[in-house]
Amino acid sequence: MINSYLEQAQLNVEQQLINAELEKLEQYLNSNAAPAVRWQYQIPELGEGGACSLFGYLQDEPFNLNDYVSQNTQTTAKLAQLQLIVDYVIENTQLDWYGIYQNTATLEGEQLLKLAYFGAPSRPLFPLTAEFATGSNNVQVALSGKGRVINNVEQYLAAGGEYYTCDPKVKAEACLPLFNAQKQCIGIVDGEAFSTDFFDNATLALLIACCIKIPHFLV
Repeated sequence: MINSYLEQAQLNVEQQLINAELEKLEQYLNSNAAPAVRWQYQIPELGEGGACSLFGYLQDEPFNLNDYVSQNTQTTAKLAQLQLIVDYVIENTQLDWYGIYQNTATLEGEQLLKLAYFGAPSRPLFPLTAEFATGSNNVQVALSGKGRVINNVEQYLAAGGEYYTCDPKVKAEACLPLFNAQKQCIGIVDGEAFSTDFFDNATLALLIACCIKIPHFLV
């Protein structure tokens, strides 16, 4: 399972580290009550053409997750587990931002839908198109199934890398794919830090362990 994930995501992290993190995650999920589900959350205004978020400017109306996910006992239980995983990640890594997204069919086409997160308000939907992927790590990873770890955003941009900037304080980012049993990419997780060189092997092992567990709770 771990080896399969690493091969698909094209990541190089010791399997022993990931296995140890999986055991810790399982223990945490079994020992802690799931938090309340956030069915509504604030989101930023979008810039011209809808491609960019205007950091610091929030829309008046909150985003309603139940416009895209049926609000019933089963989905509520799954979303609560996803939020518990978010809490675990933040508690054990001190990431400044972390979110879980699922590929979702919408009236505007297939998009990444944010199901659970921690941190500043951010856009809830990312169009899964080749055009949007040119400036979005999230979409690029969702379409390719390959993880992306950028430990110095400033250097990456200076070298000509494409990057979707939401919060200018972000100095490092790890965007990792989620796979179903058929090895299809069905979503992503996104972690952001306000310091460079944040994503060492230990941190990536924890994030990968979560990526292996998260698909069980997608809606």
